[in-house]
Amino acid sequence: MNVHPRAGQLPILSDLANIPRLVSAYFTEIPDPSVREQRVSFGTSGHRGSSVHGSFNERHILAITQAIC
Repeated sequence: MNVHPRAGQLPILSDLANIPRLVSAYFTEIPDPSVREQRVSFGTSGHRGSSVHGSFNERHILAITQAIC
């Protein structure tokens, strides 16, 4: 296994997530079910999506909850 060249160092700005952007997108983005990349999918380690890409947000949670209940 290779060790990342910056292992043990503080992250640079581009490595950090923009939390306000994530939260905003979670509540405002409307996923398009016809766009495959905006559908939520699950794997062995949980969901595979991001609110900034329209692939995991409040509407996904509501749809999943409705499907289960």
